[in-house]
Amino acid sequence: MMLKTTLAASLVTAALLGGCASHASPSPQPASDLPNTAAATPAEQQNFVAWRDDFRRRALAKGIEPSLFDAAFTNIDLNQQVIKLDRGQAEFTRQIWEYLDTAVSDTRISTGKSKHQTLAPVLAQIEQRYGVEAEVVLAIWGMETNYGSYRGNTPTIEGLATLAFEGRRRDFAEAQLIAALQILQAGDVSVKDMRGSWAGAMGHTQFMPTSYLEYAQDFDGDGKRNIWSDDPTDALASAAYYLSRFGWQAGMPWGLEVILPDNFDYTRADQQNRRPVSYWQQQGIKQANGQALPDIGEAAVLVPAGAKGPAFVVFNNFYVIKRYNNATSYAMGVGHLADRIAGSSGFKQHWPRHERALSRTEKRELQQRLTEQGFNTKGTDGVIGPNTMAAIRAWQQAKGLTADGYASASLLERLR
Repeated sequence: MMLKTTLAASLVTAALLGGCASHASPSPQPASDLPNTAAATPAEQQNFVAWRDDFRRRALAKGIEPSLFDAAFTNIDLNQQVIKLDRGQAEFTRQIWEYLDTAVSDTRISTGKSKHQTLAPVLAQIEQRYGVEAEVVLAIWGMETNYGSYRGNTPTIEGLATLAFEGRRRDFAEAQLIAALQILQAGDVSVKDMRGSWAGAMGHTQFMPTSYLEYAQDFDGDGKRNIWSDDPTDALASAAYYLSRFGWQAGMPWGLEVILPDNFDYTRADQQNRRPVSYWQQQGIKQANGQALPDIGEAAVLVPAGAKGPAFVVFNNFYVIKRYNNATSYAMGVGHLADRIAGSSGFKQHWPRHERALSRTEKRELQQRLTEQGFNTKGTDGVIGPNTMAAIRAWQQAKGLTADGYASASLLERLR
């Protein structure tokens, strides 16, 4: 899901807030787009109508035409499925390697290569105009909607109106809803065809409405920025333009798999700890194939599964991908899928597949136990973010352990 405003995400969440199509191979009717089968109560419907009427006044004040608003909201109901999904918080998550197994599956790689051949002329034109490699654009497309095979079927106006009425993220949802109405008013798409994920992401490459307004492209020159069409041209160009605007560097890797020296200080393995490549060379870090690191600007060391899993150095393009979706797992998925479509091989090092994923309840317990032992995680929300990782590192250092900051089931056992 493309977000103009960054939203927090845990490392292995498959999709941020359900706003983009499933990163797994989609079923004919994913859970995120089940039909609105539960009717609102009379009280809920009355309150929804009151919110709609109030929002109508504010939308008209922002330049939305009355007839357009009324047409867009015809037969729009409170979508109970959207409310359920927005309030839901998954108890169980996947490990990074489980996520990547699906995101960069053999089928997704082979389909990407096939699409590369089929769309070679237009992809070459997109690459030439925006300076973003065709494989990267294909990887975004593959991750977001499995190459357009499932783009979401929730009416965008209904989904966003429901989120705005619900109120948990009202300001965000109303801003997206105004943008969606502006898109309709510009004539790029009809109300009927404006569909996407339950949280408002649209089209082949799952743009949120505000991002669409700023970055969508009419690459085929037909006068419409049509990211919903069966023809993915405008959507692929839009994704390329978005990446280019945030500083994509053509010809540069997103990251490289590396071998860390035995004495490596894992407290330095933090994606915010960006240093010149020469610094990491001095630490004894080499590529997994034994070659020296290329001196191509600043890089950070990433150990997404802790000291027992593969290690990477990540460069500028990694952070550009995260502007599209702020999950580390997503950025790795896009980068690695692009590499595989281009013909690279898989990772050389093994993942610690014996480690099971912690449930959200267990993550809260881990945070609570760390805090109780004097290593404050600054909250017990069940999300392993920078504060929790810093607390884990401090605890590991105090115990004389490798301070990789990795939240594992074995770590929780030791805390108990």
